[in-house]
Amino acid sequence: MEEHRDPAYAAGAQAYMKSDLPYLGVRTPDLRRAWRSVLPAHPLHDSAELAEALGELWDRAEFREERYTALALVGRYPQWVALPLLERLIVEGAWWDYVDKLARHVGRLLRQDPSTAAAMRRWSRDANLWKRRVSIICQLGLKQDTDLALLYDCIEPNLDDREFFVRKAIGWALRDYAWHDPVEVDRYVREHASRLSGLSRREAARNLARLLP
Repeated sequence: MEEHRDPAYAAGAQAYMKSDLPYLGVRTPDLRRAWRSVLPAHPLHDSAELAEALGELWDRAEFREERYTALALVGRYPQWVALPLLERLIVEGAWWDYVDKLARHVGRLLRQDPSTAAAMRRWSRDANLWKRRVSIICQLGLKQDTDLALLYDCIEPNLDDREFFVRKAIGWALRDYAWHDPVEVDRYVREHASRLSGLSRREAARNLARLLP
């Protein structure tokens, strides 16, 4: 990463992300190339080694790219990643660039272990807004495999929430499901129009006009 360090880009990235943690200034394509080169050359062999690596890259990070690399390891070794670890990273990360990546891993666990749904229902009512966001967006991309009852159960306690990242998540999740069932999303948005925020409605309805029969 040091080879691709760009102080000017780092300053812009830090300002854009409103990050207290500074950036090295490595552009995403260069960062991914570094991962493809280094990570396979230094494989981890068990969950203890993953925990040690996360301790270095996440807990003791000096630059945001180190935390991005920690998330790359989470994706590389999913067999050693359980919900408590993801919950810790979500709470500590507390910003969309980390949280939205981690939500995908929560979705993977949800597909592997249906009991994860109970945790998502609890998260949907949690005081932590990032856990609420994850409960809503963890099924993105599942289309016909979406647990619609779970999605609605996670949206419902957040319908009146004024937090931007929660309102955005609601609209995003509904818009994503509309690719599979636009009629149902249209029904839901109409039925809950008085409680859905304008942002959530706009996001949910973005593609509905061309998707509806």
